[in-house]
Amino acid sequence: MPCSAITLSLATITAIVSVAMLAIAFSTDNWLSYEVKRSNILKYAAEKGDQSALVDSMNTQYFYYTRTKGLFRICYPKERPPTVETYLSPVETHCMNVDYFIPDTDNVTKNYSEEAMTRLHMGRAVIALFIVSFFVVFVAFWTGVAGCWRRSPANITSTAILMLLASLLSAGAMGLWHGVEYYEKEKVVGDEYYQQWSNILQENTRVSYDWSMVLAWLSVGFSFMSSLLLFGATCCLRSERQAELDKSIQYMMPVYPQKQQQYAYGYAYPGPYYHGAAYGPYAQY
Repeated sequence: MPCSAITLSLATITAIVSVAMLAIAFSTDNWLSYEVKRSNILKYAAEKGDQSALVDSMNTQYFYYTRTKGLFRICYPKERPPTVETYLSPVETHCMNVDYFIPDTDNVTKNYSEEAMTRLHMGRAVIALFIVSFFVVFVAFWTGVAGCWRRSPANITSTAILMLLASLLSAGAMGLWHGVEYYEKEKVVGDEYYQQWSNILQENTRVSYDWSMVLAWLSVGFSFMSSLLLFGATCCLRSERQAELDKSIQYMMPVYPQKQQQYAYGYAYPGPYYHGAAYGPYAQY
């Protein structure tokens, strides 16, 4: 089997796997998992006494409940806060939307601190970069189809560059997402984030990465691998085309100009020819 066929097949498979994983990660809500041990907090409130404010917060604030967080939704796999309006997601989980304030019709962000606005802008950029990455992959699909149909190294090279760009865009989005996570944990960006939680809530909440985030990073790796395979396919196509050209040159028959016999026009008498006295006594006349 030709080298180009193998590399193009592998590149196609890795590209499809990459897009599928990114689409799943983008649309699901398991990027971060917050496991809140509510029983420990209630036990602490009962032991200390005079903790009505803490109990009220537990019953009203959503961040006192176990939840998973994605790019667009916060979902509650177990109990859900009664004061928060939720809806059933496609996977039958009660969720609420993450608000990016686009547009900010009520001018909610006017009182945000600089760090809170930085976190918000990074969150918006994450969504934008993922959308652009999907668009680049869509363009790469058509250039790839054209390249495979025509066996064109130029089209395959364009596809490889586009897949590399999609990989870089997705990696940039993931980097910004980790920046958002860092701001939510280390900076003062709102009451619902780690730095402004009560000590008892911080001690009884375990935050961990979930499978959607892992899928997103795997998608970045598969996209980069696809671009490398496409670059390899380009080299294979060029070498195969050159080999075919060399083979065709070997079978070409050289054509040389042929020398044709020259014909003399007129009449000629057969010899031998004699001169002078050879013609007898009549030669003198």
